[in-house]
Amino acid sequence: MMMVQNQTQQITKSPAWKRILWMVAIYVGSVMALGVVATLFRFMMTAAGMKSH
Repeated sequence: MMMVQNQTQQITKSPAWKRILWMVAIYVGSVMALGVVATLFRFMMTAAGMKSH
């Protein structure tokens, strides 16, 4: 015989402003990381003799 236990779990949601703040922080962090990678590629290409003009 299998016993099935019904446990009530209460999931508490964080406030909306906290979730929005996390989304903004993740967005800003990803844009900054993309900028760093793009700058590194630009420095490497310039060091290899490539010019943008």
